[in-house]
Amino acid sequence: MSTKHVVSSVAVTALAAGALAATSVPASAATAPVSAPRIVAHLDLAAGQQPENITLLPHDSVAVTFALSRQIAAIGPDGKVKVLATLPAPAAGSTTPVLSSPFLGGIVRAKDGTLYFNYATGTADLTGIWKLRPGGRPQRIAALPAKGLPNGLALDARSGHLYAADSVLGTIWRAPVKGGKVTAWSTDKALAQQSFLGANGIKVHNGAVWATDLDAGTVLRIPVGRHGAAGHVRTVATGLPAADDLAFTGKGDTLLVALNSTNEVALVKPNGSHTIVLTAKDGLEGPTSLAIRGDRILVPSAAYFTQKDPNLLGAKFAGK
Repeated sequence: MSTKHVVSSVAVTALAAGALAATSVPASAATAPVSAPRIVAHLDLAAGQQPENITLLPHDSVAVTFALSRQIAAIGPDGKVKVLATLPAPAAGSTTPVLSSPFLGGIVRAKDGTLYFNYATGTADLTGIWKLRPGGRPQRIAALPAKGLPNGLALDARSGHLYAADSVLGTIWRAPVKGGKVTAWSTDKALAQQSFLGANGIKVHNGAVWATDLDAGTVLRIPVGRHGAAGHVRTVATGLPAADDLAFTGKGDTLLVALNSTNEVALVKPNGSHTIVLTAKDGLEGPTSLAIRGDRILVPSAAYFTQKDPNLLGAKFAGK
């Protein structure tokens, strides 16, 4: 999520609804290696369809978390939306840290089709990491502190662990995929909250956990050491305002970062340099996360700040 202004804007009743038909963006500003941006789905703001995070599904579909409506949904290549599950509401009077409302964050998919995702409510009975098996019901597998805000989520299939980035407590939590004991894997000061949200997006890649810090505008790399311990944190890139989530473009360390408040996507090279490859002119409305499938990238926009057109954007990518 983006700046403090978002907190007040998300509390305002949505006034506009988006169509689901796929449309092309007429005034493209996409920069190589990104081209041909196209809105795959205009989402329904009035129904709370503000996508926070994304993971790939079979048959060119994706799953997203609708952050503020407590819903997990699938979006097909035709732009049609299917709600897969709605998370239980917290008790009346509950307040989620920073955001007030219940918040659905990161989502990942395991090979068996199980979806894992973060849910924050400000209550001890619901805050934590949840799973949804195909055709099943949501089930919490790991409790996280109610005073925190679990946001990004990453899956390390090789070790069988999940990593959750806590944007309020400045912590990366580590939990077994099967559920059970959660450990504070890293509490390095580089993950800290400064004014709004700290550690935000997260991925496991090339023997390390990579995370963004939204307040600091940074991308961080934390090696996974012996017995799974966290190594020394290295700042890979700076100058990325409201860095939300990230995605790697291939086997190397080049990555894309969604810059929420500036309505941009940045391409970050291994040396930390970056260029802007997508902007609001391409249809971005507060981009929150990214996914890459073959030679295409998919970027959900939640419109937290603009409150106009939450959507899912697709574009060609030739940078692998």
